[in-house]
Amino acid sequence: MEKSEIVLIGLNHKTAPVEVRERLAFSSEDNPQVLEAMRREPRVDEVVLFSTCNRVEILLATEDISEAVETVKNFLADFKKTSREIFEKALYVYNGDEAVRHIFRVTSSLDSMVVGEPQILGQIKESYQEACNHRACGVVLNRLMHRSFSVAKRVRTETGIGDHAVSISYAAVELGRKIFGELEGKAVLLIGAGEMAELAVDHLVTNRASPIFVANRTFERGLEIAERFKGTAIRFEEVRDYLKEVDIVISSTGAPHYVLVHDDFKGVMRARKNRPLFLIDIAVPRDIDPEINRITNVYAYDIDDLKSAIQENIEERQHEARRGERIVDRAVIQFRRWFQSLDVVPTIVELREKIEEIRQTELKKTFGSLRSGSEEDRAAIDRLTAALVKKILHSPTLFLKQRGHKDKKSLYVDITRRLFNLDEPNNNGES
Repeated sequence: MEKSEIVLIGLNHKTAPVEVRERLAFSSEDNPQVLEAMRREPRVDEVVLFSTCNRVEILLATEDISEAVETVKNFLADFKKTSREIFEKALYVYNGDEAVRHIFRVTSSLDSMVVGEPQILGQIKESYQEACNHRACGVVLNRLMHRSFSVAKRVRTETGIGDHAVSISYAAVELGRKIFGELEGKAVLLIGAGEMAELAVDHLVTNRASPIFVANRTFERGLEIAERFKGTAIRFEEVRDYLKEVDIVISSTGAPHYVLVHDDFKGVMRARKNRPLFLIDIAVPRDIDPEINRITNVYAYDIDDLKSAIQENIEERQHEARRGERIVDRAVIQFRRWFQSLDVVPTIVELREKIEEIRQTELKKTFGSLRSGSEEDRAAIDRLTAALVKKILHSPTLFLKQRGHKDKKSLYVDITRRLFNLDEPNNNGES
């Protein structure tokens, strides 16, 4: 009787450009249909679908890897109405340890475009839950996915893979935290608009910075942005006055000249009683005159400063990622040992050996406590207990060997090993 093998077919940001990834991407509305279709395939025992902006992967348990891979390729082409030639060269196929290692690395964010980003774990958990809801997972993929979540947690807690900001917007927040310690209650002024600037304000709001003020050349646009952050829109001409009130200024106007210059700060720091002022210039060309940095307790950073900090953080994350890879390698070995234990014949052999070990231990105790008794009596007791063991194990052995329950085979073997504690060979049944 064949045992299901683990296989993964997919493509990601490293192997396929976005125009290919988007053609194969599945929406949340597609997932039920995909899972149901895959479950009906005779070559597929279990299945989980992962689809994010950076990857499309299908994880399978199957008894025929080559046939299952062909099935998936044809399904992708048919479902997405896309020729195989468009995506086939971008596909990777992993099986066995390679597939297990890949899933562990993906879940731990070691395979992400931004190493250490936390979103992927939540996305993988949602995909797995969807597969469970459609009863597309069995004992093999259930065990694999739960193990992958455990590995991801270890990588996150035992390394510093997520400790260092690697986005412009979040790096700005980290710098602010270094200056102020806590960001809660720090007033923020956003000058202009722009995706990175607004993301930085998002992060600051998440860290309970408040209140938020927004100044835009177009007051109506300023109102829209302020409403989003539950803040207050001010006139562009009021910026200099608000420098006395706020703690953090983020500027991204797209203006061809400086928006804030050294003279704008005359009397500002005196009015602030020299409280620190943090300026983040995300504009290109720059909005903030670098000469402002000469003013005591004013800290101005431009986008190159932020990129420089990010590069250091990326290098630090890569160093921490190597520690994460070692955690993954150990976990792959541990999973392989469990997976190999799902073979029927070794399990039957281990079951018999364990029961025989218990029988011999109890015989030794019994004979040791007998004050009398001939060799014939001892031989009779030995035959009796051996016959009992043989009869007791007969039905379970036949059940495990029989064909006709392919979809439950791994489950039955796993339950048998748990019931008889076969993965704890030193435990002979004594309590």
